[in-house]
Amino acid sequence: MIRAARETDATAICAVWNPIIRDTAITFNSVEKTATEIAGTIAQKRQDGHGFWVAQAADGQLDGFANYGQFRGGAGYARTVEHTVILGAPARSRGTGRALLETLEDHARRSGAHQILAGISGENPGGIAFHAAMGYRPVVVLPEVGWKFGRFMDLHLMVKRLSPLAG
Repeated sequence: MIRAARETDATAICAVWNPIIRDTAITFNSVEKTATEIAGTIAQKRQDGHGFWVAQAADGQLDGFANYGQFRGGAGYARTVEHTVILGAPARSRGTGRALLETLEDHARRSGAHQILAGISGENPGGIAFHAAMGYRPVVVLPEVGWKFGRFMDLHLMVKRLSPLAG
């Protein structure tokens, strides 16, 4: 079940996200999240009109989450958003990521977003393939912009148009 995240989900979100932060190169971030920080992010996304969703299994277990926000600051970027999708290992390859991303894209489209970006670690070929399967096209590879585990890593930017071209 995909549903809007609540601040009370923060501890469960940390349990999914922090092992990925700590143990993988899926994200370049190396600082684990706190429940207080996540609860604040959920509230801020709601206030900004952006979304934050969780995937909850039938047994109540949180399998993953997705959210989005404006790509860069300033009015000129208001219709371009960037997303995050994070899944716990048991939820991968079961359609959970697809369901989260489709929910997120629908919300962003209804909120007036024109394009949505994904920034994917070059060390996450599964994430690159997933986004390609979801209709994202590669735009650029930024070489060696990430640093983690004592090495530089590439960042792949992929984009998907959510609205028709104007004019």
